[in-house]
Amino acid sequence: MINVVDLVQHYGVRPVLRNVNLTVNRGELVVLLGPNGMGKTTLLAAMAGVLAPQKGYVEIDGRRRRSSPENELAIRKRVIYLPDHPWLPIMRTGREFLLSVGRLYGSDVDRVIDHVGRLLDLFELTGHGDSPIRSYSNGQQKKIAICAALVTEAPVMLLDEPFSGGLDPAGLLALKRVLQRLASSQQVTIVLTSPIADLVESLAHRVAIVIDGEIAAFDTPENLRRVTGKSGPLEEVLEALMHSRTSESVARYFEGRTP
Repeated sequence: MINVVDLVQHYGVRPVLRNVNLTVNRGELVVLLGPNGMGKTTLLAAMAGVLAPQKGYVEIDGRRRRSSPENELAIRKRVIYLPDHPWLPIMRTGREFLLSVGRLYGSDVDRVIDHVGRLLDLFELTGHGDSPIRSYSNGQQKKIAICAALVTEAPVMLLDEPFSGGLDPAGLLALKRVLQRLASSQQVTIVLTSPIADLVESLAHRVAIVIDGEIAAFDTPENLRRVTGKSGPLEEVLEALMHSRTSESVARYFEGRTP
């Protein structure tokens, strides 16, 4: 469903992505993990067509992004991209916003109205659905943004840090269960970023570890355990792959010395 080929992206003279190759199968849920500033968000934005790579390309369902207006329009009808800090029409009510997004993606009016009601109920926003978004808390604004992504019913979802932004435990649980169900039974292809390994371990079919703009590893959580020889939580596996110096740095911190 998603094919990233020899992708190179840089800002000015600073390279961010270096010849990245990645294939995501239909109905697969892939999590991009890695330290801050290593290229996860840039890679997701390139998949979403927000960025035009300096080299390489991205294909969605056999169509190349940014290759022609026709291809790009066809892709956009099938893909939803949710950035970490999405724009929201704060003067509109949550219900109005969701209805507009659902209609933009071509759903029947009655279907959208029903779907919006179920989403507001799922994320405990029913009592706020007819209030302007400016009156929402940070966590509620995050929830309405997630609802906007889900109401599209797009077969490809690109989600940047969907579990951050002040979601409460109920919101976190609801989002995890919905994404699991969409990927497993609805054949929705999902790529998301997260800084917290243990939060997404139960979700991921495969994990792509991004370090210094390159894919350092791309496999199932269990296979990553075999490679590292770690049998504990995924956090320990990632520590071996990404943060091998963290324990040493913590020890130096408490000893009061620098390298």
